[in-house]
Amino acid sequence: MNDIARDAGVSLKTVSRVVNRVASVDPEMTDRVLASIRRLDYRRNDLAANLRSGTETRTIGFVTADLQNAFYTPIATALGAVASTRGFHLITASSDEDPDVERITTLDLCQRRVSALVVVPTSGDHGYLAPDVASGVPVVFVDRPGSGLLADEVLLDNSGGAASAISDLIDRGHHRIGLLLDKPEIHTMRERLVGAEKALAAGGLALDPALVSYSVHVPEDVPAALSAMLALDDPPTAVFCGNNRALIGAVEYVWHAGIHLQISGFDDFETSRLLPLQVTIVGYDAAELGRTAAGLIFDRLDGDDSPPHRVLLPTELLVRGGVPSAASLSHL
Repeated sequence: MNDIARDAGVSLKTVSRVVNRVASVDPEMTDRVLASIRRLDYRRNDLAANLRSGTETRTIGFVTADLQNAFYTPIATALGAVASTRGFHLITASSDEDPDVERITTLDLCQRRVSALVVVPTSGDHGYLAPDVASGVPVVFVDRPGSGLLADEVLLDNSGGAASAISDLIDRGHHRIGLLLDKPEIHTMRERLVGAEKALAAGGLALDPALVSYSVHVPEDVPAALSAMLALDDPPTAVFCGNNRALIGAVEYVWHAGIHLQISGFDDFETSRLLPLQVTIVGYDAAELGRTAAGLIFDRLDGDDSPPHRVLLPTELLVRGGVPSAASLSHL
């Protein structure tokens, strides 16, 4: 803060009052200090402040990639449950799949002196967390591996799960299989594409680029992607969806259009049993991701200094949906 005081031409006390948001500071002085803070890229060290005061937050920060996706709910619930048994609280935030938002959010949580971080990484370099890790804040990456930082990871067998889903479609007689995937920068999408390619190759089939659509993130993204595939001279007879929201969009599109198209996808969800069409879903115990991450966090907090662990959780194929209509039940 001495550098900021010199740069802004104010006293150290004035800088301290601005940083601590004291309302009585002259607005012109506040603007000068804030300009210097931006120019010098200053970051308030709440960790040091809390250490001086002896404050212990006993909190775990959980940064998801998309709070709208129900996939993260059981992970957060399991994390919170384990944390509670140890007298800790869970703080949940979202990066909205934006690396800049993730960086700001995780650093803010570190400044607030969370005891540990669980992060669903977006693309980018996580080396910015190295100083906080060195100061004793354990980090666990969940669902996707981090980059530029050695830390524990809890991942799904994305490649194996996708391969089993594609193999199942091939066994059912499908040779033209469309892929609806989210952004290719997302690790899980890349892994699921790799698994799909392996299964196609094992079945003597090549991946047709015309049958692959990216950036299918929400149900509303499906109609344009799927209609383009179905308009091909040799359209798909089945489609694999890279996430549960794409699957919901595919079922909605096919159901309303009256199209016969076999649908398979990744990520089960609570209401999948109520889908009007029968689908095959790559499922797994999402809560186990949270429990495993929490176990690693508390092992580290208890003094475990072993090399970082990578835990790979299995998947399984589930048959969901195909709920009979009211008309078909009326004769019962």
